[in-house]
Amino acid sequence: MTYSACGIDFGTSNSTAGIVRPNGAILLPLEADKLTLPSAVFFNLEEDRWTYGRAALGEYLEGYEGRLMRSMKSLLGSSLMDAGTEIGGQHLSFKNLIGQLIGEVKTRAEQSAGQAFDAVVLGRPVRFVDDNDAADAEAEATLGEIARGLGFKEVSFQFEPIAAAHDYEQRIEREELVLVIDIGGGTSDFSLVRLSPERRGMADRSADLLASGGVHIGGTDFDKRLSLACVMPELGMGSRLSNNAELPNSVFFHLATWHTINFAYTRKMWRGFQDVSPEVVDNVRFERLLNVIRSQAGHHLAMRVEEAKIALSEQPHFALDLVEAEKGLMAQIERSQFEQAIAQETARICAAAQATLDVAGINASQVDTLFFTGGSSAVPALRAALAEQFPAAQAVEGDHFGSVGCGLAVVAQQRYG
Repeated sequence: MTYSACGIDFGTSNSTAGIVRPNGAILLPLEADKLTLPSAVFFNLEEDRWTYGRAALGEYLEGYEGRLMRSMKSLLGSSLMDAGTEIGGQHLSFKNLIGQLIGEVKTRAEQSAGQAFDAVVLGRPVRFVDDNDAADAEAEATLGEIARGLGFKEVSFQFEPIAAAHDYEQRIEREELVLVIDIGGGTSDFSLVRLSPERRGMADRSADLLASGGVHIGGTDFDKRLSLACVMPELGMGSRLSNNAELPNSVFFHLATWHTINFAYTRKMWRGFQDVSPEVVDNVRFERLLNVIRSQAGHHLAMRVEEAKIALSEQPHFALDLVEAEKGLMAQIERSQFEQAIAQETARICAAAQATLDVAGINASQVDTLFFTGGSSAVPALRAALAEQFPAAQAVEGDHFGSVGCGLAVVAQQRYG
């Protein structure tokens, strides 16, 4: 049976949808003329409605009262999936919220394509959850259940770096041994694949996939480490109480982590602030923290940290505006501070790349090409570490936000016609 199929890359930070046209795979516009839809959902309490993508971020930044959710993909396979959150006076599961977002991608893709889709190939990281096969399988099962609930009759998955390999293969002229490096918002994934022009049309590529690997580290982890190192100390992280105990850290970790920011606003957390307030020594920094909590400005702060991360990939220093904490407060951040903050994550990503080669029994010197995709693959310290690890390989840039989606479209055509 032939289906009308598409590929959907539901990402931690951005999502895309692709199909194959006679002249090749394309991404479908999902927000005006934009090919990506930021993976963000905002419930506007003032107007009692949901918005998505850039519109969601825009309404949050404009100051509408409501609840913003980002990076929900990171919840798949975690215990937080069952926790849910309260929005507009009602309890909603994260599964339902993820379903709303993917459903919006489906609806917009169908509008752009002028047709309905009844089959989908969904991208998935090599590991949703590190070192827990049961949780990893549960994450995929949950995503599949969500997609079937949205009306897809056929649902299948492809590792995101393999999808990117399919996209890259459409334009190579000779056989290459390629390590696909997909550094996304929530995970870093690797596939070692043998590609060639002659193999493009083959449906069964199992013999060409030599190994896959991954680790649950991505761009949002870089944001978190940068925030904890350079921003949260300005709000009192690490400061002492009068009994010499340290100010509790949980609120700082919540504020530094995209998918837990809203946990910093609970009544329980606020009662904790009231309990420790008489013991606080550094009242200036503590007041900055309270300003952020009172105005529920955690996402504003996280967006500024993300902006700093991106800027520090291109320039040696950046002045980060902390107006949400205190008017006129700036954090001067050097690239070297950022690189030091993410040093452990960089090392773990490089170790995962080496582990992928070890599975295949391949030496680094045998790799022809490093194919980079994913929005966080441009971080200079990470690129330098991988270049040192694979000195003989050429570096090729994919579309940081589009390679996976286009590759999934190619796979969808192969599987469903």
